[in-house]
Amino acid sequence: MTAYRLPVDMPESMRVPEAQARADRRLRRQRDLLRPLGVAVIAAVVVSAVNGHPGAGVHGRPLAVTVALAVFSASVLLAIRDPFVRQRVAAQAVTIAAMGAAGVALVALQPRNATELAGGAAVWMAVARLPLPFGPALALAVTVGLGLAEGLSGGSTAAILATTLLCALLAVVAHFIQEARASQTITERLLAQLEDAREEQLKAAAVNERGRVAGELHDVLAHSLSGAAIQLQGARKLAEREDASPEMRAAVDRAGELVRDGLADARRAVGALRGDALASVAELETLVASFRHDTAADVTLIVEGDERELPPDVSLALYRGAQEALTNVARYAPGAATRVVLRYDRDRTTLMVEDVAAGEIEGDGLRGVGGGRGLAGMRERLERAGGSAHAGPTETGWRVQLEVPA
Repeated sequence: MTAYRLPVDMPESMRVPEAQARADRRLRRQRDLLRPLGVAVIAAVVVSAVNGHPGAGVHGRPLAVTVALAVFSASVLLAIRDPFVRQRVAAQAVTIAAMGAAGVALVALQPRNATELAGGAAVWMAVARLPLPFGPALALAVTVGLGLAEGLSGGSTAAILATTLLCALLAVVAHFIQEARASQTITERLLAQLEDAREEQLKAAAVNERGRVAGELHDVLAHSLSGAAIQLQGARKLAEREDASPEMRAAVDRAGELVRDGLADARRAVGALRGDALASVAELETLVASFRHDTAADVTLIVEGDERELPPDVSLALYRGAQEALTNVARYAPGAATRVVLRYDRDRTTLMVEDVAAGEIEGDGLRGVGGGRGLAGMRERLERAGGSAHAGPTETGWRVQLEVPA
């Protein structure tokens, strides 16, 4: 069969092997349907040869007829089996050549019989199974052999032409079937690649749109938050000149830190839109260390179970949940000892942030900072990732618990 190849600049994809597998299955079904026809050809040739003159036997010309029938039958049975198409081209060519030689011998031994069918079967197999130029060359050799055998054994010109036309017709039909089969396969593979190209185009368009949105967000947020940070620096200097209370200066300082953190978070969000790596639970240690440094609080990170890689959206949701929970500790329970526990169970991953207040909390912390939507946003993010969030008071403080099925 002609070897069709895709252009070298067209990349392979997951759909291409699937298309090739469908083509292989279709080819096997077609061979299964044609296999009974091969058996019928063997039966027709055997019946014709046995009833011809001379018939099959064990001496002289009958013995030659018997040998030719045996070779023809064996070669056809080999050719119609599934393993035949997986053999090397040379092995297939030898089998089909033996089939053709047996057909030529039968025509020479029984010139006025229907044994031309044996040679025609060899011509069909040569064109249908062998690649260029072996298939057509072998088919031509068998056709010439049949014509010579017919002529040397006393066949008429009409009989020779009929045999030649039969072989030519079989070769043409086999060629068109083989071409149609190969064309269908290459079409399916090209359609698979076209589908992949469309997906890549859609992804590229999405990336470009995210880049545009990211640029707009960066310009707006960077300008606004940077301006807020400058204003807070001025407010801090003004508070120092006006000899403001320590609580006031601490609140201004913390507000500046929150603005800087918000600017950093905004930049990370913009980076995520542009395709940069997302924050994950792998960065919890850095988050806890930063919180400990900024607030001078006693906060510890505990990891239980066998660590494993989580889906990006799930890992990001847990990280953002821990971030929000620690921010709430700084707002409502400054100075409280805090535990961050990340536990990997068999079918779920749990993150718990729990603070333990030692006595009464002095002051209001940062209760007035923020929009009050932190817990709701955290819960919505977890639900989008397939998890859940629970928050509530304990006997000694407050606990936030996040669970995801991963």
